[in-house]
Amino acid sequence: MSPKLRQFILCLAIPLAVGGLSAYLTMGAMAEFEALNKPPLSPPGWLFPVVWTVLFLLMGIASYLVVRADAPQPITKKALIFYGIQLGLNFAWSLLFFNLGLYLVSFFWLILLWCIILLATLQFAAIRRLAGYLMIPYLIWVAFAGYLNFAIYWLNR
Repeated sequence: MSPKLRQFILCLAIPLAVGGLSAYLTMGAMAEFEALNKPPLSPPGWLFPVVWTVLFLLMGIASYLVVRADAPQPITKKALIFYGIQLGLNFAWSLLFFNLGLYLVSFFWLILLWCIILLATLQFAAIRRLAGYLMIPYLIWVAFAGYLNFAIYWLNR
């Protein structure tokens, strides 16, 4: 296997592993989630894992483009640090929201997550424009998740 292919697989595997572990740790809370009052525009439950899988794949491709770009090492490192932070925040949000039921805290956590995703996206775009574009669906989905998160808090207080 070539080093480029190994790097590509690793870049895909990291966000997919974060998402997979998150899904595994929160699956016990899905029955409680299904029982919550949900706002208009709430997607069906089966759509969430599909969307998240696509988003994690896009993130992985974007990170690969950044890793393989000819950018100065400090700039690449800074972009990947923001990328790693947002992955960690994303992982923690799932536990806060699903396992702990801290819906209002989760909403503010999502705002922080969205800001870090934006910073990572801008950093990625500065290194490789396509990498930044690949992060845009994630930004949009997390903004939509913010709407869902706050509405679930409001409807279930």
